[in-house]
Amino acid sequence: MIKQTIVFLLFALIAPNTNAQVISGTLSQLPKQEIKLEGFAGLKTYNIAATRTDAQGRFSIPYGAADYGVGYLMGPDNKPLFVMLSGEDVVLKGESLARNETLAIQSGAENRWFEQYALQHPRREQALSAWQYLESLYQSDSLFSVHKGPSKAILDEKRRIRQEDSLFLTSLPANSYVRWFLPVRKLVSSVSVLAQSRPAEIPEAIAAFRALNYADPRLYKSGLFKDAIDNHFWLIENSGKGLDQVFEDMKKSIDAMMVSLLRDETKLNEVTDHLFDLLERHSLFRASEYLALKVLNEKSCTIEQNLARQLETYRVMKKGNTAPDLTFPPTTIWPEHVKASPPKALSDLKSNYTLVAFGSSNCPKCREDIPQISVLYPKWKAQGVEVVFISLDTDTQEFSKFATSFPFLSTCDFKGWKSPLVESYYVFGTPTLFLLDKKREILLRPLSVKQVDAWVDWVLIQGNK
Repeated sequence: MIKQTIVFLLFALIAPNTNAQVISGTLSQLPKQEIKLEGFAGLKTYNIAATRTDAQGRFSIPYGAADYGVGYLMGPDNKPLFVMLSGEDVVLKGESLARNETLAIQSGAENRWFEQYALQHPRREQALSAWQYLESLYQSDSLFSVHKGPSKAILDEKRRIRQEDSLFLTSLPANSYVRWFLPVRKLVSSVSVLAQSRPAEIPEAIAAFRALNYADPRLYKSGLFKDAIDNHFWLIENSGKGLDQVFEDMKKSIDAMMVSLLRDETKLNEVTDHLFDLLERHSLFRASEYLALKVLNEKSCTIEQNLARQLETYRVMKKGNTAPDLTFPPTTIWPEHVKASPPKALSDLKSNYTLVAFGSSNCPKCREDIPQISVLYPKWKAQGVEVVFISLDTDTQEFSKFATSFPFLSTCDFKGWKSPLVESYYVFGTPTLFLLDKKREILLRPLSVKQVDAWVDWVLIQGNK
């Protein structure tokens, strides 16, 4: 009995996974080449499996239930072929993955539907944009507006194209992955066309983005997760509305997204981290502040420590707040113009404005930006702007080597990220800049040295003329 049990367990360990599906085929121009199958998991990709083709270019590569969604095959040319990993075996044939026009899906219904729609839908979109252009001519140009027959024909053709597209999607099995995926892919890929050619459809598209469940595993595994977030907010930003209304629309979208995300802390952290960075990079600070406070004030979820610190900057270090005072340690490097009576703290500086710059010698971006500040410093100093560089270095020699030549005050307590100087300003990355007035009120949280220089030019130099 014991021997039989051991044999059974060994067989279970080495037996193939009968639940796995297979993507197989022939790529005639890729003999004896590695083929990889990659999957999507939110903002990241992961390796599912890899194999090598035989001398005729034949291959077989498995995927499992955990990979349900969208994946892509990658050959030696690094050009992906997207496939539905929807629980079906797939057979394809062609010359290579890079030459899509030679590939044909020989087996796998969902992949055939995906292939068919991928070919037809762009042509419908091109036709719709063309008819939209003609429609605008017949409505606005007096040469054409008197002719009602063509206007009606254009309207009828636009309706027919949309119905044809809709009928294809509704004809797909209701429980198929491709039935869910294709409308979302259509939405995500439509934003630039709508913004440029069909602005009347923008409100409907934004409503569709808000209706998405951003915690849906199907979206998470679709390869559309990042694009759904990015394109959603890009469309709002480029909707043609005034900036105040853009921010109001972004707030509504953030609220809509949170409804589903608050039920999934992992995805909430991932989306918040990505969206906060996106809004910051686009200088949409009112929206990023709203997102930060929205998440921080939510009691039903747990925010990862690093993300919480990043968001906390908007509660404690937002524009209009008073920045903490800083006591300069003995290791501070004093420039010539303050050596005679060095200040003990940030509050002792007599300048009208102070740029507090956090960085370090081992930060590549800091090695570009901080020396750039040195070049601009004489101009800024003449306009009443002082600079204080706070280093996160932990090595005294590295700090000295990096900062000694700077014409402004440079300080470091060599405690790195655990420095009270860093913690009191809620710094989560370098370089980080804060522009303060003489009372240490935060005037600006610049994203770059160029932004500071532009502020000096327009507010101080131009404003004083």
